[in-house]
Order: sequence, then C-alpha cells, then structure tokens
Amino acid sequence: MSMIVLLLSGPNLNLLGEREPEIYGTATLADHVAAAQAVAEAHDLTLEHQQSNHEGDLVDAVHAARGRCAAIVVNAGALTHYGRSLQDALASFEGPIVELHLSNPAAREDWRTTSVIAPVATAVIAGLGGHGYPMALAAVARLLA
Repeated sequence: MSMIVLLLSGPNLNLLGEREPEIYGTATLADHVAAAQAVAEAHDLTLEHQQSNHEGDLVDAVHAARGRCAAIVVNAGALTHYGRSLQDALASFEGPIVELHLSNPAAREDWRTTSVIAPVATAVIAGLGGHGYPMALAAVARLLA
C-alpha cells in the first residue's frame, strides 16, 4: 500500500493562472497539482490535494492527516505569514512537512518575509515557480525513503 501525501493549498491559490501572472505564472493550480501527482506516482505515493480560502478548513485537513498521511506539502499562501492556527496544527503532525512557495517571499514585500510555517517545516522550497511542486514531492519521497 502506498503512503499518502497531503498537498494543502491556501487562500487565493484557486486563482492561479489568472491572478498576478507576472509573479505566479500562467499555470493553474490544477496544472501544479498534476505535476506533483506525476512525481508522487513515480515514487509510489498517493497524493491528496485540498485547497481552501478558509484557515479552519486547512486546520481540519491537517488534523485528519494525523496518523493517516505520511507527509504534508503546504503552500499556505498569505496564511504563511499569520496563520498561527495552521502552524499549531502542523506542529501536531508527526511526518515531514515541506513548505512551498511559487515566488520567493524573502524578495518581496516586508510583511512576506516572516513565515509562521517555517518553524514547523522540515524544508522550504521557494522561488522556483511551478518547478517547486514536483521538487516538493521528490523531496518528500526522499525524506520518507
């Protein structure tokens, strides 16, 4: 039986491909999930994806992943910078957590330079655009090996 990896997508990521393409590119969230899915399958991992514009939904997803999923990849969007309840939920997860960003938050506005997710993440992948999604799944596969 393959291990399950939860891919969480935070607020506004449902607008990828339309919203600020000069920053986030023209690929949709579905495109990114498909790229991650291909890598997951190549490593015999099962990928589950959940996107929500509501922090509580993401917290609930992390709670449901405890004891069921082997790892979490999270692109928390703006929640990266202030989502303390998401941080607390992730801190309760026992497997690897990879924080993911399409852009490089450290090279953007000052308020984006702090991540409340980073202290509970095993690794951070940022600034590589859509390439970050397959890289995150490859990293998870290596961490789980």
